[in-house]
Amino acid sequence: MNDLIQTITVLALPVIFAITLHEAAHGYVARMLGDPTAWQMGRVTLNPVKHIDPIGTIAVPLGILLMAKLFGAPPLLFGWAKPVPVDFGRLRKPKRDMAWVALAGPAVNLAMAILWAFTLRFSWEDQQGFFFQMALAGVQINLVLMALNLFPLPPLDGGRIVFSLLPHRLAWQYARIEPYGMLIVIVLLVSGVLWQLLAPLLYLGQSVVMWFI
Repeated sequence: MNDLIQTITVLALPVIFAITLHEAAHGYVARMLGDPTAWQMGRVTLNPVKHIDPIGTIAVPLGILLMAKLFGAPPLLFGWAKPVPVDFGRLRKPKRDMAWVALAGPAVNLAMAILWAFTLRFSWEDQQGFFFQMALAGVQINLVLMALNLFPLPPLDGGRIVFSLLPHRLAWQYARIEPYGMLIVIVLLVSGVLWQLLAPLLYLGQSVVMWFI
């Protein structure tokens, strides 16, 4: 139990920052491009309470951590926050601007991974210390969140970007996958295939982080 509490303590701050800034970035860019919906609903904020989903942000990750500790398996963290409301019809150029709104979240996660990596570098001498472990978790969590959200499947951010880039007719056919998107992600996660598919994005993210530090 002490190990579980220590793990939660190390992960708490990186997770809160990762999901809060990710969601706030979507709303901020949407407002810049003409849709103030998230701003009007108070979702363009650094207050994590506004973005936390009780099931996806707390219950599911804690359940995965607990099961991993009980069965000695590596914890494959998975969860989600409350999506920021975006009315794409209010964007100045809806189809084009959808890509920029979607890209904002993963871009912020990559930026945070780089910032955590600098913290990692400055605490390198104490690799068993709390700040080193928290910084390491910050890099890993943000890279995983970036890669997962860039996976080209609606309703993930990557799916929105693909929709924006496809010709109009193909884009609407592609969007028909969205009701089944999260179910597909969960099946891929449980089967272990998801991490293989995300490997190129994770490698790219790690390369960018290493280039900066």
